[in-house]
Amino acid sequence: MPLYEGLGGIGLINEKNTTVVLDIGSAYTKAGFAGEYGPRVITRSEVKCRETGQTVPVFQYKDQDELRHHLVDFIHKLYFRCLLVNPKDRRVVVVENLLCPSLIRNVLSKVLFRHYEVLSVLFVPSHLVALMTLGISTGLVLDLGHQEATLMPIYEGVVVFHAWQALPLGGRVIESSLSDLLLDRAVAVTQDGSEHRLSTLMKDMPDKCLEDIKVRTCFVTTLERSSRLQSNKYDRSVEPPPPPTSVSYPLEGRHILTVPGTVRELAAESLFERDQDGLTLATMILDALLKCPLDTRPKLAENLVILGGTASMKGMKHRILAEVRAAAASEHYRHNLPIASFKLHHPPAKDNYVSWLGGAILGATEAVMLRSLPRDQYLVNDVVPDWCNLSFNTCEERDEKCA
Repeated sequence: MPLYEGLGGIGLINEKNTTVVLDIGSAYTKAGFAGEYGPRVITRSEVKCRETGQTVPVFQYKDQDELRHHLVDFIHKLYFRCLLVNPKDRRVVVVENLLCPSLIRNVLSKVLFRHYEVLSVLFVPSHLVALMTLGISTGLVLDLGHQEATLMPIYEGVVVFHAWQALPLGGRVIESSLSDLLLDRAVAVTQDGSEHRLSTLMKDMPDKCLEDIKVRTCFVTTLERSSRLQSNKYDRSVEPPPPPTSVSYPLEGRHILTVPGTVRELAAESLFERDQDGLTLATMILDALLKCPLDTRPKLAENLVILGGTASMKGMKHRILAEVRAAAASEHYRHNLPIASFKLHHPPAKDNYVSWLGGAILGATEAVMLRSLPRDQYLVNDVVPDWCNLSFNTCEERDEKCA
């Protein structure tokens, strides 16, 4: 019985030390054991390419064979360098995004079953298990990852598929905006004490350096300050707010980079600018509510859950909530979506591994035995049940496949 049909009737089991929980993201991977409070390791989703010898992202591949090689090497690193356990005859819980490509899912299953001979694999939806950390079964879950933002409404443990939303807004967008702002406005002090514009010293900023600057120095400004900045951008008569303090950042051990306060404040504004279709993070949430049944909307609006690595940026959640409330009061949504209040949950974990923690909780229950795909069954059928495959969503055929 697939997990997305609900979470009723799940009891605890004493098998927490034998179940491995993996949450493989596009930028970082969380790995650990079921029943624990946090992952044993959070590592970059990178692997050394067998052909070029260079370090590349795991999901940067040209064909299926290259993806399989990347996953074999990466999972070997997770088991034998990070977790220090033998993968054979161990159960595995894989926390996945429901919008993950089927190719990645199938290749990952083949690697786990055929190469590492794991006992069973259970794929769990990241948005759904995130609610288990809060002890609730209804929520509007927004996952702000590195590449995109995905939104899933969940009502009484069941994912409302037809109301999902996704936009290419995430940590990569912030880093791209930060790079442009730094090259345009930042100043670096060289070893001889002279100042130079950053654009004269380098053409591109390294990705790891951009990520470090983003995490250490940048923040999300308030809606009021953002409105004043936008007004000043188009009307110079409007007084802009005083800029934040500039900070110094050591660059490549040779230069001292001065990050202006305006850059620290404006880097994340690209997440809240409307695209050509007029969509933002706030409209994602409101549009998802409009697609949900009328009687579920008030409860979903009062159970907003925002997670993901980008969500941990200072001021992010406060700004999203302010944007949602402002957009809900606009002419377009006020009459179609009369909701009195929007409330936000604070999960009992860091934002970047909330979904992993939900998978660890589920992995410590009997669901890991009742709902997993066993190795012997996979070797017979060589197929993984998938929610988007209609052959696994009809009662008769599903029962025949599971028999």
